[in-house]
Amino acid sequence: MKVAVIGAGYWGPNLIRNFLGLDEIDAVVACDLDSARLAKMQKQFYGIETSTNYAEVIERPDIDIVVIATPVSTHHEIAKRALTEGKHVFIEKPMTSSVAEAEELINLAEQKNLKLFVDHTFIYTGAVRKMKEIITSGRMGELYYFDSVRINLGLFQHDVNVIWDLAPHDLSIMDYLLQQQPKSVSAIGSCHVGNELEDIAYLTLEFENNLIAHFHVNWLAPVKIRKTLIGGTKSMIVYDDTEASEKIKIYDKGIDVTTREGVYDTLVQYRTGDMLSPKLDAEEALSVGTRHFIDCICNNKQPLTDGHAGLNVVRILEASTLSMHDRGRMIEL
Repeated sequence: MKVAVIGAGYWGPNLIRNFLGLDEIDAVVACDLDSARLAKMQKQFYGIETSTNYAEVIERPDIDIVVIATPVSTHHEIAKRALTEGKHVFIEKPMTSSVAEAEELINLAEQKNLKLFVDHTFIYTGAVRKMKEIITSGRMGELYYFDSVRINLGLFQHDVNVIWDLAPHDLSIMDYLLQQQPKSVSAIGSCHVGNELEDIAYLTLEFENNLIAHFHVNWLAPVKIRKTLIGGTKSMIVYDDTEASEKIKIYDKGIDVTTREGVYDTLVQYRTGDMLSPKLDAEEALSVGTRHFIDCICNNKQPLTDGHAGLNVVRILEASTLSMHDRGRMIEL
């Protein structure tokens, strides 16, 4: 199979490297409007073909897969063109700029029996896969909350606000781990640089059974924090992606509520047990993801992060933006 990678900027070289590393891939064509970037790709990846005209490359009959690593506003147009030409599509997060665009791509891929893969990279990390294993096993018990912080100083984006830039990572992790659709979302945020793109935002999602989720995303923080807390009736997880080792810590901590009459007593009788930091698979997430994508094509499987997973994230992003522009009004999902 031959792959066209459209967009050779920040993430493009990683995509090219990983697809070239797969046995099923015969060649990669790098596409970008910037000739200097393409020259750099030719220097970095010996013998790679390049083009400044992605539309011509998509129409080529020898191209089987189109990988899209361009600004979000262009995802729908390029993906639609690729699917129409009968190509499988691998698309960066967030999948599209709107729910309507995401739904159109899903329908088109299904009509043409093509694979639509959304690069929710964190789903393929050893840490997130381990958390999925723990939650699925029942070790956490009934979940109380999912609380995430993803903050740092910059990088300011020019086409999307901080929610569309940073929150897709944590929303995709939440969607994968909880496997529940939120009932509603409310969001607040503000812009401090005059470009009308919010650089700080807070999102709150409500689920059935009192499960809540909260997200803090911020381009104006003095330190880099990538931390998620998940609380359950039996145990709790702290996931710190900035840790070189021990990214996940499982705490046997919590409270036991037995009877209404005994609430006061149990609230002061905290359960504190051991902490365990499990060993994690250290393989590069993008390598796992690209291999999974090719396996889905070759064996007609549904990708773990398919168009519907991408749509779940875009639906929350879109509703969050609407809520944020209406002073945090709760939006039904």
